[in-house]
Amino acid sequence: MKFFVLALVVLLGLLQYRLWTGDNSLPEYFVLQKQIAAQQEGNAKLDERNQVLKEEIIDLKSGTEAIEERARNELGMVKEGETFYRVVGGERSAPSQAQ
Repeated sequence: MKFFVLALVVLLGLLQYRLWTGDNSLPEYFVLQKQIAAQQEGNAKLDERNQVLKEEIIDLKSGTEAIEERARNELGMVKEGETFYRVVGGERSAPSQAQ
């Protein structure tokens, strides 16, 4: 009977050792859970970006307004017959207060 109890205690000790320090241990499990959460967050951001890009592609394929807007903003193009005005802001001096 003593041998049986001793064998169970040794087996329990070995299992506890593997649980805390071996492969697939609890600390490793918690580290992996944090990594999974970070990866899922990154995937969610990428999914949002992909959705925006898909909507932009659909918009560009469906009409000319998006193409025109992009040409004006990114390429600086102007329609025929339009006049382009560029306003360059300089430093404004505050009015001096006379004393």
